[in-house]
Amino acid sequence: MTQNRTHTCNELRLEHVGQKVKLSGWMENVREVGQNFAFVILRDFYGTTQVVVETEEMMGMIHGLNKETTISVEGAVRERSSKNAALPTGEIEVVPEKIEVLGRCQYNELPFQINRSREADETLRLKYRYLDLRNPAVKKNIVLRCNVISALRAAMAQHDFLEITTPILTASSPEGARDYLVPARKHPGKFYALPQAPQQFKQLLMTAGFDRYFQIAPCFRDEDARGDRSPGEFYQLDMEMSFATQGDVFAVLEDVFPPIFAKYGAYNRASAAPFTRISFTDAMETYGSDKPDLRIDLTVQDVTELMEGCGFGPFEGNTVKAIVVTDFTAARKQIDKLCTDVEVQAGSKPYWFKVDEKGELGGGIAKFLADRKERVVEALGLKPNTFVGLTSGKKGAAQKTAGVLRSKLGALCPNHMDKEQYAFCWIVDFPMYEIGEESGQLEFCHNPFSMPNGGAEILEKAIRGEVDPLTITAFQYDLVCNGVELSSGAVRNHDPEIMIKAFQLVRLGEEDVKAKFPAMYNAFCYGAPPHAGIAPGVDRIVMLLAGEESIREIIPFPMNKNAQDLMMGAPSFVEQKQLDELHIVVTEKEEE
Repeated sequence: MTQNRTHTCNELRLEHVGQKVKLSGWMENVREVGQNFAFVILRDFYGTTQVVVETEEMMGMIHGLNKETTISVEGAVRERSSKNAALPTGEIEVVPEKIEVLGRCQYNELPFQINRSREADETLRLKYRYLDLRNPAVKKNIVLRCNVISALRAAMAQHDFLEITTPILTASSPEGARDYLVPARKHPGKFYALPQAPQQFKQLLMTAGFDRYFQIAPCFRDEDARGDRSPGEFYQLDMEMSFATQGDVFAVLEDVFPPIFAKYGAYNRASAAPFTRISFTDAMETYGSDKPDLRIDLTVQDVTELMEGCGFGPFEGNTVKAIVVTDFTAARKQIDKLCTDVEVQAGSKPYWFKVDEKGELGGGIAKFLADRKERVVEALGLKPNTFVGLTSGKKGAAQKTAGVLRSKLGALCPNHMDKEQYAFCWIVDFPMYEIGEESGQLEFCHNPFSMPNGGAEILEKAIRGEVDPLTITAFQYDLVCNGVELSSGAVRNHDPEIMIKAFQLVRLGEEDVKAKFPAMYNAFCYGAPPHAGIAPGVDRIVMLLAGEESIREIIPFPMNKNAQDLMMGAPSFVEQKQLDELHIVVTEKEEE
């Protein structure tokens, strides 16, 4: 042990009674009972121990000390007369002979109670994160993170992957999100970029002849926060395999993940290999989402023809989707809240009706279905005490709203959601291209370096106008767990000729590709192996395992939603001298 302790605050038991020990930790609580009698709860990383002060001398040492002061206590272990079965150390206490102050807490009032920090305002928690992390419940998540990362590393090594680190300072590349830029002092006007992912480097490692690569990779993207995404910086289990197919990648993760999720997760059940595989098209049709939560047994049905001409305005000329929920017991107030929550999240309002105990339609839009009751009941297989949720709009919008509605209904109806498990699935055959919302032109849907299904031939047909590019799918895949996208991956486009054709469809010629991706293009011209990979998000994995709703709960020092580090004060202004060295001039934006 270190010089400041012989045992930790979670170590002493009845067998230590009579021994002289030395403990060190934080004064979590002090309860003075009389003039020379007090109970002190001493806490360290490992747990807590009760210290009983019984002398004037020892009382003088602790009197006036603020909570969270660090102290060392030397004394004898004795059996407690009033035991606490809820604590590992609840059968003993320490009677001090010597108390030494190691680090004084100078504040009478703390920003929040340490053991109740999770109830405090998030701004305070992030500003005083070092205090928040003293809370055993908060610390537990960080310990979990360490254990999971260690287990991932061990599992990847067992599968013959080499851990190789890739550069942090690199060139800006169109990865799909905004880069964080770093000015190059020795090269005025030029900038490094922090990598959004090690994508190009890991493919270059395959070209260099490294058969299997992985790393716990830091990635940097200047994007907005959300519940399952931290702004600024995140980590992923980045991996790549040479001479590999999509199935080879699946086999590795299907072997690595289930035991880790079963061991460390809040639930002890996890999908066994092989995971369910669902095409992107089927996922959208059946679940209304490309990241379906398979713990929910509800599915989406297309009822456009069934609802045609019913007289309900929002359905006219639109795609209509339905979700049938049997044994529905929620009250009207819960239904109203459900519809409001769906509209807020999806941006589109859902509709509904019910079948009562007598088999009659009622509530919501039931009156518009009176003339076709029998057809609706037969087509949807409706039984008494059934709820039917409906969405409408253009096909994509109707699907998206139905996906949100399905998720909310699963949470509302426990009999339709087997919550306590980790349900994995692969979403495969993603579209290669899409129409960009801002540009209105053809763009890559996901990773531009993915191999298209059909290879060069399908691209040539699209270039000649014989095939609609929007119908081309790629060897792209997502790993989804409990409705959370853990990662995206792909079989890579390692052939320069196929790469040129793929980019030609998005209006980029050979010279553009060479200019934007010089290292990768040139490397592939020297003979590249077929390769495939994926990069599951470590933060999201730990969030699922911990059963947390916010990803900030499992990151040691997270930023807030505005990408600010409230504890360190970042981002911050810098001195003019630093700007001058970097050849940067800061200007104010003119008001329009």
